[in-house]
Amino acid sequence: MTTEIRVVIADDQPLVRKGLAALLAAEDGIEVVGVAEDGAEALRLIRERRPDVACLDIRMPRMNGVDVARAVRHDQVEVLMLTTFDLDEYIFGALAAGAAGFLLKDSDPDVIAHAIRQVALGRGMIDQELTRRVLRAFVALRPARPVTVRQDAVAGGILTPRELDILRLLAQGMSNSDIASELCIEPSTVKSHLARMLPKLGAASRLQAVVWAYQNRVVALPE
Repeated sequence: MTTEIRVVIADDQPLVRKGLAALLAAEDGIEVVGVAEDGAEALRLIRERRPDVACLDIRMPRMNGVDVARAVRHDQVEVLMLTTFDLDEYIFGALAAGAAGFLLKDSDPDVIAHAIRQVALGRGMIDQELTRRVLRAFVALRPARPVTVRQDAVAGGILTPRELDILRLLAQGMSNSDIASELCIEPSTVKSHLARMLPKLGAASRLQAVVWAYQNRVVALPE
C-alpha cells in the first residue's frame, strides 16, 4: 500500500486555494490535510497536522509565506512556494528561509502534482525554468551575501571529495536515488552524506546547498 503524501495549502485568494485543494484531492497518493487563507493559519495547521509538503502563497496577510517557511525550517516539512514570479525580496527571502522550490500559480495541474511528489521524495531542486531563473538571479544579485557562512569549505577541504561529488549531482536536480545510482552507493549513504554536508555549508535545505555550489563556483548555472 502506497503512503499518501500529506499536503497543507495556504493562499489568500479563495479561487486559487479551493482550486488547488480540489486538484490535489483528485490525485492518487496525495491527501490534503489542511487549507489556510493566511500565513498564521498555515503555521498552525503545519504544526498541528504535520504534512509532508506545505504549498504556500509567498504573499499572504498576517504572516507571509517566507515567515512561515522560516518558522518551520527545522520541522519535517518541505515548503513549495506559489508565486506570480516577481524577482523581489520575497523570492530571495523564501530561498534563504529554506524553500524547496517555486511554482507559478498558473502552472498546469499535472506540473503542480508532479512538483509536490518530487519535493516529497527529497528532490529539493525542482527541475524547471522558474527555479533556474530564481537561482540565476539570486546568484547574480547577491554575490556578497552567500547562503553559507563557510565560504572556505572547498578551498579549506571542509567538504570531502564524496560530498563534492554529491553536491555537483544535487545541483543537476538529482534525487537521492539518482545520486546513489550514479555513484554506485546506497540511497541511505547519500542521505547520511547530505546530513553531514548541509551544516558545513550553513544550508537549511538542499536548494540552499545548490545555491552555495553556484555561488562558490563548484558548478555553473546552465545558460
